[in-house]
Amino acid sequence: MTLYLDESHDLRIGSWVPSAQRADGDFPLQNLPLGVFRKNGAGDAHIGTAIGDQILDLHRAVSVGALSIPANLHPAILAPRLNDLLSRGRHVMRAVRAAVHALLRADSHLPRPPEECLVPIAGADLLLPIDVGDYTDFYSSIHHARNVGSMLRPDQPLLPNYQWVPIGYHGRASSLVVAGSPVRRPSGQSATDDASAPAFGPTRSLDYECEVGMWVGRGNPLGRPVPIAEAEEHLAGLCLVNDWSARDIQRWEYQPLGPFLSKSFATSVSPWLITLDALEPFRTAPPVRPSGDPQPLPYLDDGANRDRSAVAMVLEVWLSSRHMREQGLPPDRLSRAQFAEQYWTPAQLLTHHASNGCNLRPGDLLASGTVSGAGPESQGCLLELTRRGSLPLTLSSKETRRFLEDGDEVTLRGRCEREGFASIGFGDCKGAVLPAE
Repeated sequence: MTLYLDESHDLRIGSWVPSAQRADGDFPLQNLPLGVFRKNGAGDAHIGTAIGDQILDLHRAVSVGALSIPANLHPAILAPRLNDLLSRGRHVMRAVRAAVHALLRADSHLPRPPEECLVPIAGADLLLPIDVGDYTDFYSSIHHARNVGSMLRPDQPLLPNYQWVPIGYHGRASSLVVAGSPVRRPSGQSATDDASAPAFGPTRSLDYECEVGMWVGRGNPLGRPVPIAEAEEHLAGLCLVNDWSARDIQRWEYQPLGPFLSKSFATSVSPWLITLDALEPFRTAPPVRPSGDPQPLPYLDDGANRDRSAVAMVLEVWLSSRHMREQGLPPDRLSRAQFAEQYWTPAQLLTHHASNGCNLRPGDLLASGTVSGAGPESQGCLLELTRRGSLPLTLSSKETRRFLEDGDEVTLRGRCEREGFASIGFGDCKGAVLPAE
């Protein structure tokens, strides 16, 4: 397996920003994610890069001449969202990353940027970094598909098409919210097994879904598919996604056309785009398909996809109840899963999405679907962990949970580690549940 590494991945090169040296930090010099923020909750939105516990304000650094990038890229950096930069392709993002790395490295010979170019993350409002035109949610974990299928269809947990085609549905872009935004408990129609008619009211089965998001960079024209060999040139990077779900509403509405109001009330997205270049040291081969499983059709298969299309990332879900926070108790970790175990890779998801000529646009968001592993400790939602509420969890506070209660706060975390390289994180994807209107 070939890894495409450069100086920006070198563990021996540190940053002059002190907090970037922490081994357990999310944002060392080797990460350099992109995001959008407002300083002190006011003023214009600026594009920035996270470094340690600070944000390098790229907008200001370019404006004062501290960051050296070609003049034709200035409009993309001075924009209030990342869409323009993403549209220019991975080679342009790589050039910006190289310029930021050259400025922030400890042995840099470049003049330090003015003090106002560094903003503490704790003092900034992090915004949704991209104007999202379209959002598609997939179902790429075979473990999740089997776990859910076994509850709904014990005799046939996995539908016949699953191992042939990446399954997805068109989500609602307008209700994507940046991590940290509260989530209001939705109301909708649901029906119990013994009810003669459905009722309308707040969901009683609110759930989270731990997912990975994939940001589309360079788009494709309508009618022109994206070959799998070119798929990753159309991906800009990854983020974390919590696709909040109302399971009782979902159960009533999902046949025959799939999820609708049970999903469209809120989807939380982490604020930092982790570039594919930063993730290069953590690329790995996807799981070998078991004997008897069909191999992907030719349009979904090539050597690079078989060798290095997965990302070795650990995903964790943490839960803190209102009572736990009031008592000063730490949150409980509910699950820990490996993103690399997905049945369908990011390249396959993008290629399949565009295979009918669908035009993907810069800033479109593709989500993996719930990331779950084979064991109970790696199941990425409460639907799986509690078996539809039949096996409630007991928290460290002695509270029990079948599904989420008002005041619960869910935090998703992602981290990539490999010996010989700096570990990098994704930042928290957090959301707290508010009562229904």
